[in-house]
Amino acid sequence: MYRKQLTKEQALQKLRHYCAYQERSHAEVKEKLYSFGLRKQVVEECLAQLIEEDYLNEERFAKQFAGGKFRMKQWGRIRIKHALKQKQVSEYCIKKGLKEIDESDYVKTLEKLARRKWGQVKEGGYVKQGKTTDYLLQKGYEPELVRQVVKQMADQGKS
Repeated sequence: MYRKQLTKEQALQKLRHYCAYQERSHAEVKEKLYSFGLRKQVVEECLAQLIEEDYLNEERFAKQFAGGKFRMKQWGRIRIKHALKQKQVSEYCIKKGLKEIDESDYVKTLEKLARRKWGQVKEGGYVKQGKTTDYLLQKGYEPELVRQVVKQMADQGKS
């Protein structure tokens, strides 16, 4: 929390750096502005100016966030969507962000995670299937896709 209130220009300067460093959601920037002790009117003006100057772009943020969480943390679409909703990103931008994830990469990643988890689980049969399924659901992959991949693993295990 800032002791002295910043002027609009000082706040904008700080936020230009904040937004240039990495993509930010509107909610994150709004929270930061309020932490500077600014009033609602000034916060709204600053947000509008940052959007106008292209420091702040919700669609760009959603695309970068979705792509990053998928590539770096191997999150599934469901988990990414929930995280974006928590950051108060619009439904339109969430859809745009999720389109950034290539379908074949998505399935390959899901299969890779499934194989890795399958190999780690010591128990056999339904316990192995259950633990692998739970892990993939927790990563945010769609239940139908998870069922298909785990069934494939189980069928391969029997042959």
